Amino acid sequence: MAKKQRSIHQCNECGYSSPKWLGRCPECGSWGTMEEHQPADNGTAAQAAVSGTVTKGLTPTSPAIPITTITAAAAHTLTTGISELDRVLGSGIVPGSVVLLAGEPGVGKSTLLLEVASRWTEQKTAEGSNRVALYVTAEESAGQVRLRAERTKALQPTLYLAAESNLDVVFGHVDQLKPSLLIVDSVQTMHAAGVEGVAGGVAQSRAVTAALTTLAKNTGIPVLLVGHVTKDGNVAGPRVLEHLVDVVLNFEGDRHSSLRMLRGIKNRFGATDEVGCFEQQSDGIKEVADPSGLFLSHRDSTPDGTAVTVAMDGVRPIVAEVQSLVVPTEAKNPRRAVTGLDATRVPMVLAVLSARAGRKTHNCEVYVATVGGMKVGEPATDLAIALATASALKKKPLPKKTVVLGEVGLAGEIRAVPNVERRLAEAKRLGYTQAIIPVLDVTVPGMKIIPVATVRDAINLLN
Repeated sequence: MAKKQRSIHQCNECGYSSPKWLGRCPECGSWGTMEEHQPADNGTAAQAAVSGTVTKGLTPTSPAIPITTITAAAAHTLTTGISELDRVLGSGIVPGSVVLLAGEPGVGKSTLLLEVASRWTEQKTAEGSNRVALYVTAEESAGQVRLRAERTKALQPTLYLAAESNLDVVFGHVDQLKPSLLIVDSVQTMHAAGVEGVAGGVAQSRAVTAALTTLAKNTGIPVLLVGHVTKDGNVAGPRVLEHLVDVVLNFEGDRHSSLRMLRGIKNRFGATDEVGCFEQQSDGIKEVADPSGLFLSHRDSTPDGTAVTVAMDGVRPIVAEVQSLVVPTEAKNPRRAVTGLDATRVPMVLAVLSARAGRKTHNCEVYVATVGGMKVGEPATDLAIALATASALKKKPLPKKTVVLGEVGLAGEIRAVPNVERRLAEAKRLGYTQAIIPVLDVTVPGMKIIPVATVRDAINLLN
């Protein structure tokens, strides 16, 4: 009598298998992710991996064909009507792709996707009719979405709305309407019948995402999913969600600022270093094609303690303003307050100023910040911090229409930074005519380049 094969327990997160159930996976440390699976039948590929004997495979329904005979026409992109979103996606959305949009509560995910649905239906198909979009919400009622659509002027006759949490009913709506775009808000609130667990759980989230991915691949309908995030900023649910979808986007923004940034975390059809800029307004979320102007308060002349630099957010150069305030104090431990910059690099730059350039701040409180709530973490702003602080100490402003680029080393040298030409081109577009940069072979027509080798050389320009 053949021995009955025992069932195995497998982790949903990392794939670790165990003959017995465990509350916590010993491989990845996740709790409650071990699920029971029946052993594979004899003669299958899974059983061959265990036994070591090669089995006979099944006859394929369609034969494999040479890659040179496959056309890429099915992989063409369709514009969403929002250029900033198209920039992050690559050049648009690919038919049959699945896009997961994650973000913190209240950042504007639903508002952005409603705007996408409205812009999508405004465009024409090849037959001359308007595109059809289906917006499925399980978090709000149809009336609530209608009110938001009125506020953001997103009312379109071919934009259909369904307040439904049952995934089977959603598939029925797709069969009836035959939309060219499907939006699901959100994947953690949808429920798949026949799958154990509650909505938002590990099993349900994985089943819902897998079913919607299968729908997109079989019908060619692009699917946009809304995903919640944890307190760490990661997509809520099992990690397998990010593996199932084609594109993962992160929509982020500060509660105290109207600026919103759309970043690509995973993209099978384009680069992940593109950044889209949006602004939260009373009538919805509007795209910002030129974000540099939001972070500048002085263009023609800069006061003392202010230096203008160009930061890179992905592949996008953004002109930013760095300000420094130096206040004498009698305290034994003067404050070093930093806002919007790397808090570990500012004290280092101040130490280099003291040791290599003779600009001492040991008896002063120093406040360094960026204008407009911009956050910059790259070392390219070191020289701007140094010159802004030296300008505040001397109470003498930098030359007019001047940008500053460079990384400061501990020996006082000015190191090169990447993408200098792209940064200077953006500064020149905004009207800046002079640049203080490291010693590099860089020329920009219409802009005066001042190379400096050390921090002392840069500070001497203030004299």
